[in-house]
Amino acid sequence: MSNINFNPFPQLTTSHLILRQLFLKDANEVFLLRSDKQVNKYLDRPIANSVDDARKFINNINNGINRNEFIYWAIAFKTHSKLIGSICLWNISENGTKSELGLELLPDYQGKGIIQGALPEVIRYGFEEMELHSIEGEVDPKNVKSIKLMEKNGFISKNKLMNTLIYSLQNPSKSNHQNR
Repeated sequence: MSNINFNPFPQLTTSHLILRQLFLKDANEVFLLRSDKQVNKYLDRPIANSVDDARKFINNINNGINRNEFIYWAIAFKTHSKLIGSICLWNISENGTKSELGLELLPDYQGKGIIQGALPEVIRYGFEEMELHSIEGEVDPKNVKSIKLMEKNGFISKNKLMNTLIYSLQNPSKSNHQNR
C-alpha cells in the first residue's frame, strides 16, 4: 500500500459531528447497528447475535486500523459522544489509490442529514490525506436514499452488477494530473 498511516487515529469534526475512534464502550450501539433489520436491509453481512459479537467486531476494527488496512469512524454528536452510526473507507486497493465507502446509521437518526454532514469530511480526508484517486460505493438498486446521497455528493453510477450499483467519485486533483 502507499503511505497510508492511521496512527495516530485521524479524528474528524464537522459543525455538529465528531468522527472518532470506535471503543469497547460502544458495544451496545454497535450491537444495535449490526443486529437491526432496517440497518442491515441492504447490507450483505452476518447479523450480530450478541453484545459479545459487537465487542469482537470492535476489536477486529481497531486491529485493522492499527495495520492501516482501513479507516472506520464512529459517528457521534459533538454534544454527546454516544455512537449513532459509522462511516468508513475500506477495501483499499493494494497501491492505495482506490477505496470503498461504507456507512450506516441507527434508525432513529436516519433521514436527518447526519450522513450528509459527515460524508464531505470523509471524502476530503480520503482525497487529501490518503491521496486516493477514487472512492467507490456499492448500493443496492432498491436503496433510493443511498443512491440520492451518492449522487448529491458527486458520485457517478459506473457499473451495475446483478443486485448492486457501483458509484464512483474521482479525486479532482488526481484526475487533472492524469489528463495532462
